[in-house]
Amino acid sequence: MEYGHLEHVEGSGIEVLEPEFKLCFVGHTRVERLWRGARWCEGPAWFAAGRYLVWSDIPNNRMLRWDDTDGSVSDFRIPCNNTNGNTVDYQGRLLTCEHLTRRVTRTEHNGTITVLADQYEGKALNSPNDIVVHSDGSIWFTDPDYGIGSDYEGLRADPEQDGCHVYRIDTTGSITRVASDFSKPNGICFSEDEKFLYISDTGATHEENGPAHIRRFSVDSNAGKLSGGEVFAECTNGLFDGFRCDTMGRIWSSAGDGVHCHATNGDLIGKIVLPEMAGNLTFGGTKRNRLFICGTTSLYSVIVTANGAAPG
Repeated sequence: MEYGHLEHVEGSGIEVLEPEFKLCFVGHTRVERLWRGARWCEGPAWFAAGRYLVWSDIPNNRMLRWDDTDGSVSDFRIPCNNTNGNTVDYQGRLLTCEHLTRRVTRTEHNGTITVLADQYEGKALNSPNDIVVHSDGSIWFTDPDYGIGSDYEGLRADPEQDGCHVYRIDTTGSITRVASDFSKPNGICFSEDEKFLYISDTGATHEENGPAHIRRFSVDSNAGKLSGGEVFAECTNGLFDGFRCDTMGRIWSSAGDGVHCHATNGDLIGKIVLPEMAGNLTFGGTKRNRLFICGTTSLYSVIVTANGAAPG
């Protein structure tokens, strides 16, 4: 077990582009590094009852656990099937996207693992990437092919699906495809009122002038369908990977230079600058006002005046 400490981070800071963003922080706010030592951090998920954070180190095939009570960091699951995105459902269970096994799983309260999805229409999924839960119990996830493109984050394999898509698992376990016009669907998040679903496309990783944006869809929760899909925001540095929404409707997203915050109209209003690329983030803490950020090699946190819109 390693014991973390609060470390001020050289090369970090708060960059205010619009007055609204300044109000998201108290005057003495600093970026804190909680731990370092990963190859590629991803998928942070906050467990309120236990006051701990779980996240993935994909290439090292491990999941880690940071304890809010003493700052210690320990192994949560090794091996972990090259886990990527994680979240917590409304019953406090861990939902996980696994690259190596090309599946979505749920860790039950007793520690057993239930497979929720590993194929669609009889064909293996690509490599589930990120995941979110609706309050009606449905589970929505993205399925790009990053985990089968090489052996670095999974296992090289030929795709069986006809592309990279977005899926929904209903409360009966039935899986439907809800979006099929993406290059590389990646991060996913509901708005605070669940009227919209935001999904990033990181197709620029493999396509010259490919997409590097977040799209916004209207959600018909009764029918389990999406409509619209207009571009909400373009990334100005690197790519939007994982992101979360706060209770005011703002989107806080990972990017090439840290975290970008976008207002409800899509305008970039400010940044949390880090010395390395960010992969994902989530809100946690007892008041859901602590932003946990997975940088490339490190876990960071920033106390904000905003509050996360959903658990996990």
